[in-house]
Amino acid sequence: MANTETALKEAMSSIEGATGVALVDHTSGMALGTLGGGKDFNLDVAAAGNTDVVRAKLRTMEHLGIKDEIEDILITLGTQYHLIRLLKARGGNGLFLYLVLDGSRANLAMARHQLRQIEATLEV
Repeated sequence: MANTETALKEAMSSIEGATGVALVDHTSGMALGTLGGGKDFNLDVAAAGNTDVVRAKLRTMEHLGIKDEIEDILITLGTQYHLIRLLKARGGNGLFLYLVLDGSRANLAMARHQLRQIEATLEV
């Protein structure tokens, strides 16, 4: 089992094109851990903002009566991909992994696969 710090390091080192990663509590908007980002990309601000995305999608599903679970939310920008993976296992209720990828270097299918593997080993 991996702790938060180990899981974030694994994401940054094993996922091609990763430029930032965070573990976020979407009930509070707080980042429980971040790695990467930089002066031009504040992961704490991005984490808080993406909680609104998760909440909006969960609300919409509830209003539509959709009885399913979100696996991933993908946001594509001109030069970046933003991947949000809601955690399901080991006390991950209310948490998501937020991954920022360089669009010119990333393979989305592999990034999703690797993020799923990291989630499976994460103990919160």
